[in-house]
Amino acid sequence: MKVTPLQEAESRPRHVAVGEFDGVHLGHREVIRGADTVLTFEPHPRAVIARDGAPKLLTSLEVKTDLIEQLGVQELVLIPFDQAFADQSAEEFIDGVLVQRLGARTVTVGENFRFGARAQGDARLLENRSAFDTRIVPLVEVDSEIVSSSHIRGLVVAGDVKQANRFLGSPYELRGRVVHGDAVGRDLGFPTANLIPDSALCYPGHGVYACRAAVRRGDDWKWYAAATNVGVRPTFVTGRGVLVEAYLLDFDDDLYGSELRLTFTERLRGEKRFDTVDGLVEQMHRDVEDARALGVSATLRRRV
Repeated sequence: MKVTPLQEAESRPRHVAVGEFDGVHLGHREVIRGADTVLTFEPHPRAVIARDGAPKLLTSLEVKTDLIEQLGVQELVLIPFDQAFADQSAEEFIDGVLVQRLGARTVTVGENFRFGARAQGDARLLENRSAFDTRIVPLVEVDSEIVSSSHIRGLVVAGDVKQANRFLGSPYELRGRVVHGDAVGRDLGFPTANLIPDSALCYPGHGVYACRAAVRRGDDWKWYAAATNVGVRPTFVTGRGVLVEAYLLDFDDDLYGSELRLTFTERLRGEKRFDTVDGLVEQMHRDVEDARALGVSATLRRRV
């Protein structure tokens, strides 16, 4: 998939899906269905318009790009969203971006999509334009609940990644570079690959999770089952902030500085303080076996 800044996009007949697409959840996937081009904003508009009220995002741009590519989209066009763009009228967005810059023949949006200065534009305004056909996608429901990024964020923060994944349509994922920790896990016999959560992203609530972890090997990713702790390790007074610590099953290598992908399958338990180190180690053994039971074969490979 080609990734193009808006100012470099060439005008051609396009079927364009437009939205923020944070999480690329089931509702977003219905909007994107049939589109050859996805038009989105970077950074998230609320990070510019309402900085104090900007949400913690579900997906980094890198993860969002990969998820959109997996849907068969040919081109992702990024709008560098700043105050000047935010001040454009809805009509300027339609004429300058959709028609002149992109050459849209079909435009697809969710029924609650708003755009233009003071959010004056909506799906009906697009529908009234004759330069392109407009497809308006109703909100998607799962078990009578509306699928939305804000709802999914709440589930992730609460640690209910299993339910969040049902709304997302794929496992919730964190990525980052492996950093040095305090070597506590190694001393206990469970060496971990540690990530510091991106402050712009939401992350699962404190607890232990069954995950799949991926390590890049050339052009491929090799996947491992993993038991992952998210939290501050209350048994040890380290003074450090939140850390994501993944113990990769059947893995023995140095990952410092490497990129690590973690997809969260299910919450095993909450984070707790143990009275003794032995008690913690016993629980860690149980966590690893639970993660193995919920995980996949350590030899499974997936090309992305």
